Amino acid sequence: MPATSVRTSQGDTPPGGAAPEQSAPPRRRRRRRFNAAELPRGALLGIYALLIAVPLVVVAFTAFKTSQQMYADPFGLPPSPSLDNFAELLAGGRLGTSFVNSVIVTSISVTATLLISSWASFSIARIEGRLGTFLYLFFSLGLAVPAQVAMIPQYVIFRQLGLTNNLLGLVLINIAVTLSVAIFILTGFFRTLPKELFEAAEIDGASSWQLYWRIALPLSTPSLAAVAIFLFVMHWNDLLYPLLFTTDPALATLPKALLDFKGEYTTNYPVLFAGVLIASIPMILAYVLLQRWFVAGITAGAVRG
Repeated sequence: MPATSVRTSQGDTPPGGAAPEQSAPPRRRRRRRFNAAELPRGALLGIYALLIAVPLVVVAFTAFKTSQQMYADPFGLPPSPSLDNFAELLAGGRLGTSFVNSVIVTSISVTATLLISSWASFSIARIEGRLGTFLYLFFSLGLAVPAQVAMIPQYVIFRQLGLTNNLLGLVLINIAVTLSVAIFILTGFFRTLPKELFEAAEIDGASSWQLYWRIALPLSTPSLAAVAIFLFVMHWNDLLYPLLFTTDPALATLPKALLDFKGEYTTNYPVLFAGVLIASIPMILAYVLLQRWFVAGITAGAVRG
């Protein structure tokens, strides 16, 4: 009996085998259509970027110029970059002392504020009903009171307690001033955590401290990072309270020490801008180290679900 041949046409499955795979045609990348409605937004963003970038560039360039070079060409590159401004800034060691004071005050203030505000926020978020709402609004009222309104009473109280001309006084006033905003942000995040998570832990015998330390705190890392950067920038750049609460030059923070380079009639801008660059380094490092959680932490408590 003659052997019969099996013919397979395109699209037929050969006997005993799988259908041949056909590669899909490559998708054409769609070009983004020009949208005239986006022009105003793009123009505003461009103007805003210039308003931020130009001063930063001027500060960076001026820090490596002399006063004559700065006045001759404020926006140009330094003709012969020099580190003399930084040497003059660090001469005498006073700026180093002020830098250490800022590190001490800022690090303790940020750490203590985060601990206290996270404890309070977790408790407020777990209190249901009118009491929880009242406590949340009570702490939020601190955001509505301008700092300048309370400065005189704060100074009188701190002077009576012997906390003026004292780094401890700066730490305490920093905590008191920024505690409201930290509680406001963190409470919004803690309220988004599912209650079933804590109910299951309570059934297993977890205490309130364990709920906070082992469950709520690890889950709140993005929000804590965002609040930490916000507090760090506020405390590191604070000039108002060091001017009000300290008169001893040995207790001056970095912003207050840089103020000495501004005279009544003349200002040594190259040296001052060199100090601004040095003061900006810790803030840049803080953002680089915490940027992993920063963006997520900004919107962590914005929505429920």
